Amino acid sequence: MPNLKYRSFEPEVMDDLGLPSTEIDPVLDGLAKMNRWFGAHQSVIRSIKNFPVNKGDHISDWGSGGGDTLAAIRTWSDQDGLNLKLTGVDAAPAAIRFAEQHTHGQQINYIQAHVLGDELQRDQFDIVCSGLFSHHFDDEEWVRLIRKMYDSAKRGVILTDLHRHWVLYYAVMLITHTITGNKMVRVDGPLSVKRAFKKHEIISLLQKAQIDNYKLTWVWPFRWLLVIHK
Repeated sequence: MPNLKYRSFEPEVMDDLGLPSTEIDPVLDGLAKMNRWFGAHQSVIRSIKNFPVNKGDHISDWGSGGGDTLAAIRTWSDQDGLNLKLTGVDAAPAAIRFAEQHTHGQQINYIQAHVLGDELQRDQFDIVCSGLFSHHFDDEEWVRLIRKMYDSAKRGVILTDLHRHWVLYYAVMLITHTITGNKMVRVDGPLSVKRAFKKHEIISLLQKAQIDNYKLTWVWPFRWLLVIHK
């Protein structure tokens, strides 16, 4: 059994921002399918509804990957006549290209930027969200990330990420070694669980970020849902 007592900081293959589309596209496509199968989009949408959201609000997804979360938000918001402004942020050029191609015509904008850089401004968005992205950062960077998200949002933050647990680890091992032959997925899938979080770790990091107005909930399948109100 792997040692899951502490977070791993071994880099994932996907952390290489220079990966070509031929390597990254199958991974982004697979992640989008997993998000749909396990209801990840719906947990984000429910959280957005609870703010509540106003017509014309600006929502940004950091580490937007293939853009599937924003596409789901667009479908829901259009059904409710909200006409939301949606912006994805990702540092990987290949991810931006994939997202633009797969969400073409859905009025979603994309920014290629490092989320810890200076491109993103204070109060630039109404709500900032992020899914399965924050485990790519070490603890110090995570504190900077959540603080940056908090400062860039006028109203609040929604963050989801994995719960580091042996059940999830072996489930991911099984899925990645039976369903897909993609080598990157087989390496990064289990590693992402090892890089993920236990509840007390998230609470400690939020304390370091001086954020206390939050709700942290466990949601299926083995994910943490963090909602911060301003």
